[in-house]
Amino acid sequence: MDIKFSQRPFYVKTMCVLVSLIAFGYLVIIAKEILSPLIFSCLFSILLLPMASFFERRFNLPRSAASMLSVILMLGIICLVLYLIGSQLSNLASDWPQFKAQLGVSISNLQQWIDARFNIDAAHQLNYVHTATTKALASSTTVVSATVLSLSSILLFLVFTFIYTFFFLLYRSLIMKFLVSVFLEENKQLVYDIIEQVQYIIRKYIIGLLIEMGIVATAVSIIFWALGIKYAILLGLITGILNVIPYIGIFVALLLSTLITFATAAVLTKVILVVVTLVIIHLIDSNVLLPIVVGSKVRINALITVLGVIVGEMLWGISGMFLSIPVIAVLKIIFDRIESLKPWGIILGDEEKKQNRLAKRMTIKRSKS
Repeated sequence: MDIKFSQRPFYVKTMCVLVSLIAFGYLVIIAKEILSPLIFSCLFSILLLPMASFFERRFNLPRSAASMLSVILMLGIICLVLYLIGSQLSNLASDWPQFKAQLGVSISNLQQWIDARFNIDAAHQLNYVHTATTKALASSTTVVSATVLSLSSILLFLVFTFIYTFFFLLYRSLIMKFLVSVFLEENKQLVYDIIEQVQYIIRKYIIGLLIEMGIVATAVSIIFWALGIKYAILLGLITGILNVIPYIGIFVALLLSTLITFATAAVLTKVILVVVTLVIIHLIDSNVLLPIVVGSKVRINALITVLGVIVGEMLWGISGMFLSIPVIAVLKIIFDRIESLKPWGIILGDEEKKQNRLAKRMTIKRSKS
């Protein structure tokens, strides 16, 4: 006898969901090299779609030429940002002797503090450091080879990402027909609605992130320059880029900015100013800038955002951290439009403020009546 899935016992449904999640997670992990550039390319193609359409309409370019021109312009902007960061890093390398000297002084002060507080003399501390250094050097060949492989994989990742972006723009009509044809006739309108909403939300979300990134990078650079912090532009760019990763990126930027400032300035006051500046900018960004620029585009609560970033890092590393929020946003759009999946859309969303406003309005109306 055929029994509907919703009528099966709870433990059977739970087992099916868990097995499906485990299988899906395993497939996602082993297919990282294929899926990661594909998803990035999908996001880039959604962002570049208005530009490619503009080139086709305004200049009567073929779709292939318009798509290629859009990808080249995006590549040029990315190369410009990388050039700025690379030029700043090359200047930072000139301060390496000063960094080593400052590090030596700091280690000496730290040894004296440990000796005074914990009665561990410098000889025992140096013995421990020597043992740890020996173990690290023993695996130096592995580290170097892993770094070379990592750089080559990043280069291949970027190449395939731009190639896939071009093909997504070129064959967008074919992909649209495929997505519509997969589902039944009565669901076509729903599919069109989901695709349009995904394009709109993702495009607005990416544009919002770029605006937020530019504002944060500019603000940090100007404030650090005014405070006399060395490499203000580099630190501003690093903070703006890492700020794309919710909650975690700003703390990584804070750590890097503190270390670079400490190595180049060796003044505790400037280090404190860097920390205070980044904390204040993060508070303004989280409470003012993010809700206005990005929050109106993607309504995902903070708990799901943090969990998504952590799970994304566990599955795909750094690329997973960047992709976690767009993927969750797409899932929320789908869940909100499918009746059986609406509870999952509720848990992903951030509708508490709306509900509080609605409750206040209802209370006011009742009091007036």
